[in-house]
Amino acid sequence: MSPDRLVYMANQIGKYFESQHRQNAVDGIADHLRKFWDPSMRRAISAYVQTGGDGLDPVVLQAVRALSG
Repeated sequence: MSPDRLVYMANQIGKYFESQHRQNAVDGIADHLRKFWDPSMRRAISAYVQTGGDGLDPVVLQAVRALSG
């Protein structure tokens, strides 16, 4: 799957959690990615974040980093 598509999908998940307290949103996004994204998708978005993560909303970027670390 293309990085652009992964960024779009991750940001859409982030929009769902945007009304929550930041840490709850980060945790919720990371949990969603862990539960519902294929391992290859998680590896791809993590690799994308390691190259800068351009286009990811800040809370999503933080969630992917938490997921990877």
